[in-house]
Amino acid sequence: MTDSRDFISPRSRYHGQFSPQNLAFDANLQEFAQKVSIICALETGGKLSPDQAYEEIRTLWNRLKTSKKQLGIGEPPPEGSQENSQG
Repeated sequence: MTDSRDFISPRSRYHGQFSPQNLAFDANLQEFAQKVSIICALETGGKLSPDQAYEEIRTLWNRLKTSKKQLGIGEPPPEGSQENSQG
């Protein structure tokens, strides 16, 4: 039997350069996109005001930015790391 969470919050496979940080950020990004989609639907349906929708999305965006920063996504690898060494 399929888990109802798979229906409500589907996840796509990650096909990018693998690292635990990239995988974690990808999951956070997919969750952000799914929640934004739901908020947009609620606003379109009149269940949320435009201001409420904006604030909810802004909060989610700030969480995603914090996640990116904490995971070091987009930062150069530390000196002596596997990715930075030649050989």
